[in-house]
Amino acid sequence: MNSPADFEAQANRVAEYGPVHHVEMDSPYYLSNSAFDALRHVLHDVGGQNALPVKYEEKVEEDWEMSTYVTCECLGWRGVWNSEERRRAENDLGATLYFGLPYYARWITVAAKTLINKGLITPDELSAKIDEVRARSGGGNATGGQS
Repeated sequence: MNSPADFEAQANRVAEYGPVHHVEMDSPYYLSNSAFDALRHVLHDVGGQNALPVKYEEKVEEDWEMSTYVTCECLGWRGVWNSEERRRAENDLGATLYFGLPYYARWITVAAKTLINKGLITPDELSAKIDEVRARSGGGNATGGQS
């Protein structure tokens, strides 16, 4: 996928196999490469999907990004999850969140979801901790206003 036109063509081909718009296929003996790619496409698995080219830019991690990285690695060391579980949870965020959140924001989002889903913390405990960290850092309360 080197151009917007290639990307659009692939997206349209994938849509042909979705449940809303479906072309009947009678056990084809031949599949084109584009048909095979479309059939392999997992709708909720957005990681690794073809995308338009993005310019590479050097970036130094911010403090919150490094803290997120270390926190997530510690969760792995403590047996809460492994890297494959984290990646799967990121993919399960869906395209809007996956592509809409910065890289480490996806990590911390799925860390929170995983801790709650595994019963290791409650949503109330998470909210209280977020408020505590915001107050400590001068970032305001959970609704975005200043304390």
